[in-house]
Amino acid sequence: MMTTASTAAVKMIDINDCLREVNDLMVSALEETPLSFLVNESKGLMAQGKMLRSRLPYRIGPVIGTDNRTLLHAAAAVEMIHSASLLHDDVIDGGLLRRGVPAFWVERGVSGAILLGDMLLFKALDVICQVEESRLAHPLVLFTGEVCQAEAEQELIYRGRDTKWADYLNIARRKTGALFAFTAYAAATNEPLLREALKEAGYKIGTAYQMADDILDAKGSGSASGKTLGTDSQRQKSTVLNFMPKGTDPVAFIFGLCEDARVGLRAWPEVQEAWDQYMELDLMPELNKHLKLIKE
Repeated sequence: MMTTASTAAVKMIDINDCLREVNDLMVSALEETPLSFLVNESKGLMAQGKMLRSRLPYRIGPVIGTDNRTLLHAAAAVEMIHSASLLHDDVIDGGLLRRGVPAFWVERGVSGAILLGDMLLFKALDVICQVEESRLAHPLVLFTGEVCQAEAEQELIYRGRDTKWADYLNIARRKTGALFAFTAYAAATNEPLLREALKEAGYKIGTAYQMADDILDAKGSGSASGKTLGTDSQRQKSTVLNFMPKGTDPVAFIFGLCEDARVGLRAWPEVQEAWDQYMELDLMPELNKHLKLIKE
């Protein structure tokens, strides 16, 4: 039987305090390595972004009764994996700017960015093995594997080729949805049915976020976004604007995915309410920033 806290109690959580703990754990993990000096020397390394993947388990986990240490380590592990993927992506795409500062490879070279990304992946596994008797380690490997597979398929199979809409959605679901799915999954490790529902909801909002990010890359302002834009088109990558079926409204499709995620949680009203809070306070403001570009 799921134990739930009141929504009022959940609203009392200071999400910024939680995110600081996540950042502290990431810094601590890096300080255990010979590259600890990078924490202070590299401006862009620990400059955290929106941390949307970390916010999710902290919004829903307390309602379910998930141990805070599990939430902390799951969030930190995912942020480290996400950071590793960005290090590698900037090298692949030739991105010069990340979070308003020079991309790490610009400062430290291509080999430095690749090697640091690899080490962050290793440290993420170390962090997740420290909770739940390592039960979350294998799921994290599987979800991260989906990210890697989707990135590889996009680069080695679909780039510069005709791509079906279903193929694009499948890539977006795994490339970005997988880490949202993991943090949602980790927030309900002792509730199998809820865990599966949250996992699927995570995939859906992650897909929606990837679609919105593709639109930002195609139509946005690099100065406003804090990162290099336009690389998808330059590199002939499969993105939403290239392959969406004629007559499909991209904004309506993205919002539809978000609504489907919510509907999938209707059997757990308290969790659904916490999910709504996450969407309202965390994800939707970012989606709306992206989607504003194609509404104008």
